[in-house]
Amino acid sequence: MKERVIIFLKTYCLLLLLFLLQKPIFMWSHHRLFADVSWIDWFRVMWHGLPLDLAMSAYLTAVPGLLLMLTAWIQPRYIYRLWTTYFALVSCIITLVQIIDLSLYAFWGFRLDATPIFYFLSSPTDALASVSGLIVALSLILIYFVILVYHFIFKNTLFTYTQARTMRLPYARLSVSAVLLLLTALLFIPIRGGFTVSTMNTGKVYFSTNQRLNHAAINPLFSLMESLSKQKDFASQYRFMEAPAADALMQQLTDVAVVRATSPDVLAADTLQQTATQRQQLLSNTKPNILFVILESFSSHLMTTLGGLPDVAVCMDSLAREGVLFTNFYANSFRTDRGLVAILSGYPAQPTTSIMKYPRKTQNLPSIAQQLKQAGYATAYYYGGDADFTNMRSYLMSSGFDRIVSDQDFPVSQRLSKWGAHDHLLFQRLLSDLSASAKDAAASPLNDGSSQTDDASTTSAMASSRPTFTVLQTSSSHEPFEVPYSRLANERLNAFAYTDSCLGDFVARYRQLPQWDNTLIVLVPDHLGCYPQPLDNLSLERYQIPMLWIGGAVSQVAQVDVYGSQQDLAATLLAQLGLSHEAFTFSKDMLNAASPHFAFFTVPDAFGMVDADNQLIYNCESSSVVIDQGPVPSKHLLPGQAYLQKLYDDLAQR
Repeated sequence: MKERVIIFLKTYCLLLLLFLLQKPIFMWSHHRLFADVSWIDWFRVMWHGLPLDLAMSAYLTAVPGLLLMLTAWIQPRYIYRLWTTYFALVSCIITLVQIIDLSLYAFWGFRLDATPIFYFLSSPTDALASVSGLIVALSLILIYFVILVYHFIFKNTLFTYTQARTMRLPYARLSVSAVLLLLTALLFIPIRGGFTVSTMNTGKVYFSTNQRLNHAAINPLFSLMESLSKQKDFASQYRFMEAPAADALMQQLTDVAVVRATSPDVLAADTLQQTATQRQQLLSNTKPNILFVILESFSSHLMTTLGGLPDVAVCMDSLAREGVLFTNFYANSFRTDRGLVAILSGYPAQPTTSIMKYPRKTQNLPSIAQQLKQAGYATAYYYGGDADFTNMRSYLMSSGFDRIVSDQDFPVSQRLSKWGAHDHLLFQRLLSDLSASAKDAAASPLNDGSSQTDDASTTSAMASSRPTFTVLQTSSSHEPFEVPYSRLANERLNAFAYTDSCLGDFVARYRQLPQWDNTLIVLVPDHLGCYPQPLDNLSLERYQIPMLWIGGAVSQVAQVDVYGSQQDLAATLLAQLGLSHEAFTFSKDMLNAASPHFAFFTVPDAFGMVDADNQLIYNCESSSVVIDQGPVPSKHLLPGQAYLQKLYDDLAQR
């Protein structure tokens, strides 16, 4: 019995030691991020991270405990084969999680969860596009070496081959089994996190106002396991308050009441006219051609107009002086798939998942494209990369886009970027299609009064006469920042300057087309990324992005200072077009004085709510307020919690 108990305890302690050592390795690997912390903080990270390490060690020791119990009934040499197989698997899992976590943290700013698995499984090529082939090769070699090291340690320090050959079946089998069963059952205590009401969760290791120290204390394997467990049970997540309280707060945070109050079925014509005057009208007509340019990773910090760097987004700065600039606009999250849904469906991002992962749910989302199709618009989406990445194609098609142009529509010789076709080629493709459309419209017999006899020509002419809703999504201002352009020494800023120059050239050429006079162009980033460095997910500047409306259909130069985020674009645009946005529950009209005005954003595992009165970020893992500033502190705490709770209620029902 003694030998088996010692092996059990050695197993648990060895796993715990390995997890403890991962913390200084993590901090050393990212030493630039921890350059300003003291040596005492290194030990504090290990100490405060101990609860998750104890729990994860317990999870991994449960199977060895059961195997040791079997050695009281089956010859140990047979159990040894199962033992070595199990620890070979454990070696692979620990190594993969550790290396991937070390590699991604510098880019994403949070410890490993289910997000990268989703991106990789949806499109391995695009998921690896941010890193060079050399880095991938070196990582694979490192992974192989570390797996061998871990497997050697487990194989030669715990239950060895010699012990398996010499260990005998005990006489008191029931007693040995009972003791080992008890020891295995006791693992439930660290797994649960003790005897308190709250169970073990990642937030238990948070101890510092320095979020990087909190991140360093997290066990990445536990973080991944916890994230995976949250992927589907949405209705039980983020239960901050009773449902009636959340409903009451939510009524004050949406446009639904405003939309219903201004319905012709509710109000008289004079009252409707009074309500309409509360909305700032920026368009010269209600049926322009609409072009969204979704700019990869752009931020307000790149524009001098918004107090950012000079000489980077020079074209955006120039265009801002002739259009409508939204100065207090925020990204809804930190990744493209979240940003696209917020922009195109007015649906907020979720901190623990991405709704784009679930085609069954995205097909039930409202969408600008679908709404405009019902109003007679033709729709198209242009992207130089893989449209299947993160289920994008499924989402776009269910959203109502008639045509999707992606990397496969470019010749192989033009797919020079790791993300597909460079931005200048993408803009050229769109401009070519717009030019062809203009020529078709001008040459159409419908325009010269002659009779029409060819059905195909009729269809073409009718299509060209329809207003269009087009989305172009750039990709070059993304890691690895390899662009056919060299103006700035900093490769990141140079990549942004390249995309900005492509945009400027496109706008200059598009002005020459007849469509320009009746076109609204909305320039909006998918999220903020890469600059400023380093990115801190729990900071306000992490989400500050520009939104700019330009084009011949814009009736005035203006600056809109109300607060909003990407999810509010849907309601704002549709209201300008005289279309209902009642289906867009979470989207608000930024140009209507009667609407609530605030920005909302999420990140694993936190949310932010911002307006002029209060700028608040709440960490859901640690149940603590990270930022609370402004003249009305904590104004958004309960409303933000209610908003997130209702979002997950809605997500569960989709």
